[in-house]
Amino acid sequence: MQLFMPRCMEGNEMSVYIDDKILLGVEKPARYTGGEVNSIIKDHETTPIKFAFCFPDVYEVAMSHLGGQILYSIINDRSDALCERIFAPWTDMEKAMRDTGIPLFSLETKTSAREFDCLGFTLQYEMSYTNILNMLDLSGIKVRRQERSQDDPLVCAGGPCAFNPEPLADVVDFFLIGEGEEKIHSILDVLGKKLGKEESLRLLGNIEGIYVPALRDENRVLKVKKVIIKDLDTAPYPEKPIVPYINIVHDRTMIEVFRGCIRGCRFCQAGFIYRPVREKTPDLLVEEAGKKLDSTGYDDISLASLSTSDYSKLGELTDRLLELTNEKNTGLSLPSLRADNFSMELMDKVQKVRKSGLTFAPEAGTQRLRDVINKNVTEEEMLKTAEIAFKGGWTTMKLYFMLGLPTETLEDVKGIADIAWKIKQVYRQHGNASKKQLNLTVSTAFFVPKPFTPFQWEAQITTEEMTKRQQYLFDLLKKANIKYNWHDYKLSHLEGIISRGDRKLGQAIIKAWEKGCRFDGWAEYFNYTKWMEAFDECGIDPLEYTGERKESEDLPWDFIDIGVRKKFLLAERKSAYENATSPNCREECLACGAACFGGGVCFEHNQN
Repeated sequence: MQLFMPRCMEGNEMSVYIDDKILLGVEKPARYTGGEVNSIIKDHETTPIKFAFCFPDVYEVAMSHLGGQILYSIINDRSDALCERIFAPWTDMEKAMRDTGIPLFSLETKTSAREFDCLGFTLQYEMSYTNILNMLDLSGIKVRRQERSQDDPLVCAGGPCAFNPEPLADVVDFFLIGEGEEKIHSILDVLGKKLGKEESLRLLGNIEGIYVPALRDENRVLKVKKVIIKDLDTAPYPEKPIVPYINIVHDRTMIEVFRGCIRGCRFCQAGFIYRPVREKTPDLLVEEAGKKLDSTGYDDISLASLSTSDYSKLGELTDRLLELTNEKNTGLSLPSLRADNFSMELMDKVQKVRKSGLTFAPEAGTQRLRDVINKNVTEEEMLKTAEIAFKGGWTTMKLYFMLGLPTETLEDVKGIADIAWKIKQVYRQHGNASKKQLNLTVSTAFFVPKPFTPFQWEAQITTEEMTKRQQYLFDLLKKANIKYNWHDYKLSHLEGIISRGDRKLGQAIIKAWEKGCRFDGWAEYFNYTKWMEAFDECGIDPLEYTGERKESEDLPWDFIDIGVRKKFLLAERKSAYENATSPNCREECLACGAACFGGGVCFEHNQN
């Protein structure tokens, strides 16, 4: 018996053959077999446009990405195009592939990656960049675009990290800045012309939202404006998502309720690059949920957004979804809740489904610092939320904070422990009758300055200061007998370097990969020493990227227009240093500039 032969291999001369012994010798063979429920297989001989959706991480992470499922469905709905998935093989499979000369292949038809017209990578996290290089190399494709031949597929990239494309500008042929659904058909139409690479890139460069580094190399003045879906109710969504064979990170039906965020937290890149806020109607969401449950067999629905409790019709939506979940005997998850609008009514609805645990992100330990970052959550609201939850029977709570935020002092760090202790006292007063011990966890990550935020000019604290603050908080929480999870400071330091990188930094990324770096987001493979060696060998001082930027200097990403004006970001930075908060987008429009896209909250303000 052969485990690996897909149904459509006959007639596809470019399919890769894998001996069963290889699969039996690696961890989780289902990462590579394909053939899942709702996966789509088309004939390569009769389908002219061949696109590969590439996720630079392992299967379990890749299959949890809703955006990939959306693009997969859109492309395969076209009669003249096919989309297949290519994910990063785990290190054991990579070794087997290199030892036996097997090139990187797609899951659907086991077609070599090099045989596609375009390889489309999603950039969700800077720590996946070396995996992109590794996947190209496994495909037999040169990592530098200037060294690739006319016969090689075009390499494109999108996603949140594409808003600063320069670190990968010598690797990627073109970037899509914004939401992929809006321009994917335009990209496919160009691919369908079957032109030479240079001519194709020139045509792609004329499409709004597309950045072609080669055209910038020719000293062409480029200003790239992001693209968005103005009306999410008209946006396509996958009615039949692929159902993985193995457990994945988010193993449930995901329903995207809205895009963007009304809040304007000054550290949060997503809150600015995805403006304006656009919601789906409850009618469409309930219809989508029903179709996805019927086509997948999942037993849980999860609402996806940056801040679920800010959905304007959350009460109506949850009522109708609970009717659906009760009918189908499934669950409903409400992630991304805020402490300032967690009500008894919402708690009762969540409780009807399942009582797992609650997660909140106060981000900072003192009110002063929460005002600096514009979090707009008070300690009183957090304690009230804890009281509501504990009276309702919850015994598990997680709190997320950041260390190293601009203007942070040790007093602010101490405030994290103080809040956790006060929540523990609330449980002692209002916990359930069984007096089960509270499972309270505090988790911290380090602040990383991101492009297109009011804090894009800020310095990241040094690694020495990171360890100092982390140890200080650890000691405080240990005394209070509160569980503490923390992020690797070295990983945060590297993320801080790359997130505000330029094209010169890209050479160090390539050098780090050549030294063996890959899966940098995974603790067991992250090698900080090799990265520092790569920077040194490329003549790069990391402080150049983690230090404070002058407000007057040109930033590597300034040529990209996200709609939000730079002067607005500067005004928000000024407010931060004045400990002044700004209202959310529903309370008041601050004319950030996102109204130029129309739709959503901006449209509502203009109508009024």
